[in-house]
Amino acid sequence: MARAWMKAALAGMAIMAMTAPVHAADTIKIGVPGAHSGDLVSYGMPSLNAARIVADEYNAKGGILGGRKIEYIVTDEKGDSTEAVNAYNALMDQEIVALIGDVTSKPCKAVAAKAAADNMPMLTPSGTDADITKAGKNVFRACFIDPYQGQLMANYAAKKLNAKTAAILYDSGDPYSTGIADAFEEAAKKEGMEVTNKEGYASKSTDFKTQLTKIKGKNPDVLLIPVYYGDVALIVDQIQQQGITSKLLGADGWDGVASEVAKKSDDIKKLLNNAYFCSQYSASSTDPDLQAFLTKYKEKNGKEANMFAVLGYDSMQIMAAAIDKAGSTDSDKIIEALKATEYKGLTGTTKFDDQRNPVREAVITSFDNGAYKVIESYSMQ
Repeated sequence: MARAWMKAALAGMAIMAMTAPVHAADTIKIGVPGAHSGDLVSYGMPSLNAARIVADEYNAKGGILGGRKIEYIVTDEKGDSTEAVNAYNALMDQEIVALIGDVTSKPCKAVAAKAAADNMPMLTPSGTDADITKAGKNVFRACFIDPYQGQLMANYAAKKLNAKTAAILYDSGDPYSTGIADAFEEAAKKEGMEVTNKEGYASKSTDFKTQLTKIKGKNPDVLLIPVYYGDVALIVDQIQQQGITSKLLGADGWDGVASEVAKKSDDIKKLLNNAYFCSQYSASSTDPDLQAFLTKYKEKNGKEANMFAVLGYDSMQIMAAAIDKAGSTDSDKIIEALKATEYKGLTGTTKFDDQRNPVREAVITSFDNGAYKVIESYSMQ
């Protein structure tokens, strides 16, 4: 019994140790759950680091709601859905008034169901599964949903790249990848393209030769690879070895691939000059606010910001502004303020549709000798 009590006490101390050092009575408590350790740490920590920057900026200016400081309370869910629910419950015990997170889709769906039952204002920076916001009227997101990205890239391939045939290589165990792949396939057919191959692979695979051999045999105009940048870095090596010449397409999970490509051969860099992916923003943008954030992030964290950092920053900005506009910590008032959001941030001007998903253009990005190259802002409208 004593050992159990001590374990609980230590867990509580760990949560409190990760909160902003301000007196609770003077604070607005915002929960920031995410994968802060484990396999998905490269997604969770950048989002948290960016949210911390926003809180520090607000607090330096006097806070919100007439001088109350933002207290960000952090819980680590390790990228696991069960841990995410436990993390959410721990945050509720800390009497949070809003939630920035979760970060990836599976944990986010689990948390959204709990948050909906509690009517907790929730804004996920990067949970892309279309079902997340369907949990309840309190659940919002700052990122594009998976189907939108698949539809947009099919539209872009047809309208801008004049593609007539397309293939898909995707992670069959990842909802993010399958969601984009399925939406792309459906949209491509509507655009008049022939989908020559739809090849799945098991999560954490490192050998894609079988799938790529099938794709090469059909020689499609474009090849969609809707996976995260770690897998992209492995796949492009084998695409180059196979001699596939299709234009490569990707989604926002490609953000971060430039740092991996920097380690690769000139042939791989040249291959990616023939690649296009949609993203929430571009690090090569001349927007002064974005460049100021990227500089500050690197100064504070010793590494470059990625998409998860940019979305984490915009999410905390949107939530803080909504609480301030609501003039209260009442959940319903915060939710109404979120619905009325029109926020010009690092990813452009964000409004929410009736499903509480963002409405804005995507940035089509390619590469120039391994570095990102913005092509254009693009929408299907």
